[in-house]
Amino acid sequence: MNKHNIDLATEADVPGLQSVLDQTALFPAAMLPDLLAPFLSDHTTALWLTCRVGTTPRGFCYAAPEPMTDGTWNLRAIAITPVHQGQGLGAALVTEMERRLHDKGQRILIIDTSGTDTFRSVRQFYHNLGYREEARLADFWAAGDDRVTFVKRLPPRSPRLREQPVRAGRLHSRNGLC
Repeated sequence: MNKHNIDLATEADVPGLQSVLDQTALFPAAMLPDLLAPFLSDHTTALWLTCRVGTTPRGFCYAAPEPMTDGTWNLRAIAITPVHQGQGLGAALVTEMERRLHDKGQRILIIDTSGTDTFRSVRQFYHNLGYREEARLADFWAAGDDRVTFVKRLPPRSPRLREQPVRAGRLHSRNGLC
């Protein structure tokens, strides 16, 4: 495997990450600057990580807190350049995201993907990383394309080290009464 490092995404990563998007077609590369802007300006709790081989970005992942939850995050996007896939970079990105969330005292990381045969290897990838299929919503993405939700519960931190969980858009009180 190539020597890699993973750290928070920076403004300097944008052109390289757009190249990752051009190669993977995860979403249009032109959208990236607007998606990254709140993170780069410290106006969001979301996390964007860049995986570099040498000094060149070859992958990224993005996670955000789930609205109205207590310490639950969603890994919304992950991409690795095709030539670097299968070399452990994706697993390293997910593991680093889990570590950072654990260090912040967060509880759960969920990942949604497709239930089609084309995504069988993606589902196996998450399973191999210790994620459990928690839910399947039939025909969610399109007719015949289920949404499959994977879950991993992050280990609890020592109470004296635990930060407060990120609460995104919590609309109800602790006891459930408005």
